[in-house]
Amino acid sequence: MSIHVLGIRHHGPGSAANVKSFLERLKPDIVLVEGPPEADALLQWADHEALRPPVAILAFQADDIRKSVFYPFATFSPEWQAIQYAKRSNIPVRFMDLPLVHAFAEDQQAENSVELENVVAEETGTLERKPHPMEEMAMAAGYASSDKWWEHTFEHRRMNDQVFDAIGEAMQAMRESQPSRSDREEQLREAYMRKIIRQAEKEMFTSIAVICGAWHAPALREMPPAKEDNELLKSLPKVKVECTWAPWSYNRLSYQSGYGAGIQSPGWYEHIWEHPGDDGSRWMTNVARLFRENNMDTSVAHVIEAVRLAESLAALRGLPKAGLEELNEATVSVLCTGENIMMQLINEQLIVSNKMGQVPSEVPKPPLQVDIEKYQKKLRIPVTPDPKDLLLDLRKEGDLEKSVFLHRLQLLGLTWAQKTEVGGKGTFKEQWRLQWDPAFTIEIIEKGIWGNTAAEAAARFVTGEARGSGSLRTVAALLSDTLPAELPEAVEALIGMLGNLSAASSDVMQLMEAIPSLVSVSRYGNVRKTDAALVTGIVTGMITRICISLPNACNAVSDEAAQTLLELLYRMNDSVNLLQQEIATAEWQQSLKTVSEGRQTAPVIAGYSTRLLADHQLLTGDALVKVFNFAMSKASAPATAAAWLEGFLKGSGTLLLLDANLWNVVNSWVATLGESDFTEVLPLLRRTFAHFTHPERRKLGEKVKQGGGAATVLPSGTTDEFDFDRGAKGLPVVMNLLGYK
Repeated sequence: MSIHVLGIRHHGPGSAANVKSFLERLKPDIVLVEGPPEADALLQWADHEALRPPVAILAFQADDIRKSVFYPFATFSPEWQAIQYAKRSNIPVRFMDLPLVHAFAEDQQAENSVELENVVAEETGTLERKPHPMEEMAMAAGYASSDKWWEHTFEHRRMNDQVFDAIGEAMQAMRESQPSRSDREEQLREAYMRKIIRQAEKEMFTSIAVICGAWHAPALREMPPAKEDNELLKSLPKVKVECTWAPWSYNRLSYQSGYGAGIQSPGWYEHIWEHPGDDGSRWMTNVARLFRENNMDTSVAHVIEAVRLAESLAALRGLPKAGLEELNEATVSVLCTGENIMMQLINEQLIVSNKMGQVPSEVPKPPLQVDIEKYQKKLRIPVTPDPKDLLLDLRKEGDLEKSVFLHRLQLLGLTWAQKTEVGGKGTFKEQWRLQWDPAFTIEIIEKGIWGNTAAEAAARFVTGEARGSGSLRTVAALLSDTLPAELPEAVEALIGMLGNLSAASSDVMQLMEAIPSLVSVSRYGNVRKTDAALVTGIVTGMITRICISLPNACNAVSDEAAQTLLELLYRMNDSVNLLQQEIATAEWQQSLKTVSEGRQTAPVIAGYSTRLLADHQLLTGDALVKVFNFAMSKASAPATAAAWLEGFLKGSGTLLLLDANLWNVVNSWVATLGESDFTEVLPLLRRTFAHFTHPERRKLGEKVKQGGGAATVLPSGTTDEFDFDRGAKGLPVVMNLLGYK
């Protein structure tokens, strides 16, 4: 009986080649691989023609899906090659790591313990990160990183029978240098690995191949008594865990994704796995092809010179052949003329790559995931890690069906598809940006508690969100988002909640916040065949209550609250105009008139209300000039007049350019301000004019420069001359009131 422990680096192409070669020579009768035993049942799919790496085993806690873990595999992963060998040779293959039923439960306890230890360490000043022994070994060998040291020391050694012995000896020395580095999790994992090896021995397997992370190799070669391991593994807590296969991508396999065992260059690793004898010519050819696809001229001579330069660099550095670092430097010097900007493209497309794996449809999956994948295939929506723009014409049945599906996913909070703005007018077009991330799989599983199909899950989810919020604004926004998803039961439930909340609400600001999203529902009436009348009754009732309560809500408010109300008035006016209901429009205009005339109304709101009345042609000509003149007269404090002006000019300064009377009023008011008053109102004036467009500000400046800014007498708003005789008759009364007889 023989046990062969092969210490490897996860996702190392050199390790994968050495494992494959070793197993083919050894011909073991069982293969044990580091991984979760709960996933043993998934290994039946490992040789399925439709299971194409990169893929990952997804394991999650059944009662808390947020606790999940992925075990990725690429073609060049040593574990994948070991599994494939076992399948080809028709011998057993098993995972041997600590079961996740224990690991997840242990993690929760460990998190609490580590948090407490970190707090104590921070308070005592003893929190210090010790370098990993592998980092120390790399520095001693003259390498900047442990990854580079491992690559040159072990990954480049091919077809060498002693490579795994050398790895074991090196790891043994490192473990002895820091015996205290092993924590409880590591001890449990290694104890369980040894338990699985002993179990294989009891089953009378005579040649056992063990593939594990290099760090664990010494602990599996020299095994302590079984009693010690059994004692350590006794009475471990348990949780329920489920597993499945999921597509993965090279982008998620890289360090930049945050993956703990990630690698810097999965695309490059795949290249050297498929072409181990490449001297750099194939790689440089791929770079040249990429440049040409992006309209950059690259000749054969460039490729030849770049390969020669890379080989020269490798020789100067004492390397057997050019690696990625040498090829990148040659690319910058020869193909990029010394500029690094194109290296970002090479990194994304070749070094990391955007390759995504594939999982057989027969693999057991949660019902919601099956339904989503079915629609993705049926509607031919691209599922790629690269961003894809999708422009839909809702007048076409196929595009409308895609839109409905994407809106349902958006309601569920699945961020695969993001809706973007579309230029032009009309509502028959939608623009979506699609970018698939393998991590979305866990989000889909998490949302599976709401239903087995996208329609069912979205309807239940959005209804639950509405009930939980209790906010009129939130429910209105959810209703607006739900209508394009064509979920009639959810729409009916939301309308019922909206009616109840609006009837019970006395907060005018909350009612005004909800109106725009409700009115926007009418936009979907033609294209989506949605009956906008479902919410019209609720909207008109809310507008009536707003119009009754608005004047009081605008009285004696702070500047901050006035600005908030100003924005609500702006959106409310647009919504009323869009609704085009005569009664609602009349009520709104009457409310604006009351607000504009209120003595206690905040000046900025009074000014904006006056402007809206002018826009509705309810206040024009001399009447408008008279109101403007009164607001800007000396009887008003400068700050009050400036705030009123800010409200009146909100959104556009064109009115000042077109109406000479209003221009004269504003110009004369500014001219009569004293120095201190002008300093006081200057910030308000700046804020007012800052909202104008650049052409408007330019034209206003030109008008002043051309003499349109000369101060004039404030217009009185009337052409009648002053009646001196009538005025003299009032003097005795005034004198009597003042005490003079």
